[in-house]
Amino acid sequence: MQKSIKIGVVVFPGSNCDQDMVDALSVYPEAEVFKLWHKDQNLNNADLIVLPGGFSYGDYLRSGAIARFSPIMTEVIAFANRGGYVLGVCNGFQILCESGLLPGALLHNNNHRFICKNVYIKPQTTASAITASLSPDQALCIPIAHGEGRFYADAQTLATLNQNEQVLFRYTDAQGHPANPNGASEDIAGICNTTKNVFGMMPHPERTADAELGNTDGRRIFDSLMKNLFALA
Repeated sequence: MQKSIKIGVVVFPGSNCDQDMVDALSVYPEAEVFKLWHKDQNLNNADLIVLPGGFSYGDYLRSGAIARFSPIMTEVIAFANRGGYVLGVCNGFQILCESGLLPGALLHNNNHRFICKNVYIKPQTTASAITASLSPDQALCIPIAHGEGRFYADAQTLATLNQNEQVLFRYTDAQGHPANPNGASEDIAGICNTTKNVFGMMPHPERTADAELGNTDGRRIFDSLMKNLFALA
């Protein structure tokens, strides 16, 4: 089958989840998945840009703060502002907030420690491509791995996010009751922009996207994204 969807995964110095992301998205036969270096200034006509997890530039200043000024981000920002689809996971979410493509900020976890463990999240809306095919009644087991993952936004921004159905995921326990591993405002684990073409989340769906890993809840998130963005079965 001729590939018809182009997905670019951006690699920054310090990215460490880029190959996991490539592997997770390459299972779709319609997709051509390739890496983009942070110094590239051409997105190669990508239909979807993914900013993966890791520690871009060592997180020496503030997570995502330096990566936001990488040459490729000028193109990513312009692409998003034209309606292009962008997904940021963990460090990618931080970069999206630093670049102004998503509101709010990711602050140090409230215990000031790096947290790496499985958590549960529940979809909060079906009005976005990444959640449209997910059940709002079922919690998904997705791992987190971050030191600065505590989403923060002021009261007005939070009200806007809720009103516009921009909250994608909230942290819960296995039964779907509110839970919060890092102190995030309103238990928020992921959001999108007002036009719902830019998505950010702290948990790592690419780490639960293969049956060999013992958990395919992350695959369900990618299935929803691919189906509702590109009409794939």
